[in-house]
Amino acid sequence: MGILNMIKGQLIDVIEWTDNTGTTMVHKYDMNGKEIMMGAQLTVRESQVAIFVNEGQLADVFEPGRYELSTSNMPIMTALKSWKYGFNSPFKSDVYFVNTKQFLDMKWGTSNPVMMRDAEFGMIRLRAFGIYSFKVLDPTVFLKEVFGTAALFTVDGVEGQIKRTLVSGLSDAIAESKIPALDLAANYDEIANYALQSINPKLAALGLTLCSFVIENISLPEEVEKSMDKRTSMGVLGNLDQYAKYQAAEAMREAANNNGNGGMAGMGVGMGAGAAMGQMFAQSMGNAAQPAQAPVAPAAGAVCTACGAAIPAGVKFCPECGAKQNAGAFCTACGKEIPAGTKFCPECGAKQ
Repeated sequence: MGILNMIKGQLIDVIEWTDNTGTTMVHKYDMNGKEIMMGAQLTVRESQVAIFVNEGQLADVFEPGRYELSTSNMPIMTALKSWKYGFNSPFKSDVYFVNTKQFLDMKWGTSNPVMMRDAEFGMIRLRAFGIYSFKVLDPTVFLKEVFGTAALFTVDGVEGQIKRTLVSGLSDAIAESKIPALDLAANYDEIANYALQSINPKLAALGLTLCSFVIENISLPEEVEKSMDKRTSMGVLGNLDQYAKYQAAEAMREAANNNGNGGMAGMGVGMGAGAAMGQMFAQSMGNAAQPAQAPVAPAAGAVCTACGAAIPAGVKFCPECGAKQNAGAFCTACGKEIPAGTKFCPECGAKQ
């Protein structure tokens, strides 16, 4: 009994693995010097795949489920091994559990600016960042091409490769889309989907696939952003004259509020702002109230020598009393009395 118990103690009858890290992609089952017993129970949970490797050669692959290891369930292993001791004999093999779940909230970003030719701004440099998620698409390809015989493999092992592939695919997507720089923000989803289609074939060669690719922001160079801000400000302001008046009014109000704390300096600022404001409003009101061309008032006439009523200069009879006037005795321009026969008025110089 002691020998049998010792032999049984060297055999593995249950094989399973649970991930407590959230970042492990491949876990090699620790045999701890023991051998797997034929007929052992294998449990493969959802989002897992178990791969058996015999002497460095890929053998059987088990999808999620519970299995009893036997020649019927392990056809490749049975072909590779010659079972001399029956179905219950132990065998040596490496067991790898591959995590096939999605790895979420992986961050990406452009380490260096991406050059782009824009129709409006010319050559510009763009920076971008966002998140993505991925998972193992083909465990056998992933084993052969990526993790090999590593006992533990995490997302850190493929993160750099995926990020660089993402940035390269995004650069191609932006260049081929020919979307103007000012319209990039309105086309994040379209650019991301286009990049996703171009990137996945490259990752499929590694047994991986992108599940989602999100662009959070594409930023323009600082000088381009300043130019855009100025252009936007001009469009918002509209009438610059009205804006200048508004600014002056605000300055006057601020100066008035600070008179109590600023002493004479604040009072001087307030008076200066008030003077400037008054000048602008006076100019504005003057321009608005002034007619295009004021008609010239007719020259003042003479007065009747009989009744004293105002009469047009040069008339022979008063329109009020009918008295005969001394024609030529008054200036035709200013109405002043002048000697008869004078050619120019001695008061205003008007020609008679």
